Amino acid sequence: MGDALIRMLAAVFAACCLAVVPVHTAAADDDERMEKLFTFKDPRITESSGLAVSPTHPGIYYTHNDSAAAPTFYAVDGEGRTRATYQLRGAEARDWEAMAASKDPRTGRGVLWFADIGDNLDGAWPDVSIYKVMEPQRLGDATLPAVRYRFRYADGARNAEGIMVNPRTGRLYVVSKEFAGSVYAAPKTLRTDRTNVLRRVAAAPIMATDAAYAPDGSSYVVRTYFSATLYKPSGETIARVTMPQLEQAESIAFTADGKALLTGSEGARSPVYRVPLPARALASASPSATPTPTPTPAKAESSLDAQADSAAGGGLALKDVLIWLAAAATAIGVITFIARRTA
Repeated sequence: MGDALIRMLAAVFAACCLAVVPVHTAAADDDERMEKLFTFKDPRITESSGLAVSPTHPGIYYTHNDSAAAPTFYAVDGEGRTRATYQLRGAEARDWEAMAASKDPRTGRGVLWFADIGDNLDGAWPDVSIYKVMEPQRLGDATLPAVRYRFRYADGARNAEGIMVNPRTGRLYVVSKEFAGSVYAAPKTLRTDRTNVLRRVAAAPIMATDAAYAPDGSSYVVRTYFSATLYKPSGETIARVTMPQLEQAESIAFTADGKALLTGSEGARSPVYRVPLPARALASASPSATPTPTPTPAKAESSLDAQADSAAGGGLALKDVLIWLAAAATAIGVITFIARRTA
């Protein structure tokens, strides 16, 4: 089944989900319209699948290509010009689908994460890998050492295209790309000597293509082919944010100040757009101006991190199953209609 048909079925499914679970759509104010930030100028960047803002180099953005590419990533400036090209030592690029950036709280150095988590056959690989790389302190072509972490899902293999890192806790999350998607939490401490288990902690939108945490940890966003949804750390929906129309929407990231989203697409000379978050969405996501008190057990249970710590396994909630069944029935109807029209 081609990508066009998948996206069409995903649109039908999304419409079904919206009918069941109403979500406020936040549109930017007239003076805060989305704008094209830059276009990748490097002819080697043909399938930009991951996007991240540098934690330590102002005005620098990182990206990498999709599957069938070398373990390579690029540092790009605000004009879309490649400032440096990096190779990873000790890494493979089976199907790189996402990246994230964080900061080491002890040293202040930037940390880059590259996710080899694509699995279009939903179970072809016994495990998936995510690589941790210390951000280079100087911009310039180089080969960097990578630490490899292997992962498996507690509830069975699946395809995924999104990762994010909570800047407050450092915990890593993977977001699956499915008709009934999920957010999976990695263990608090990652191990290189064994396979780490990813456990389901929240639902995710249909066919998620990327995800990112806000720089202050007050919210996270999940991108799909059609829009983006902003969530509180508890997994509660804040708002759906309208995205620009792109050839194949693949990436999402927060700006360094957390006031806008950056989104990109695959394709040669693909654009990156800046989409300001509406004031009401920022207000809903912003943490209190007063120091955050130590959470009580009841409050702690509302966070994805707390759910990850207490999770004994994955699985779909009843609501997810019902929505999936309704959308599956609709999808079957659409496929039948297309088959009759083309017979």
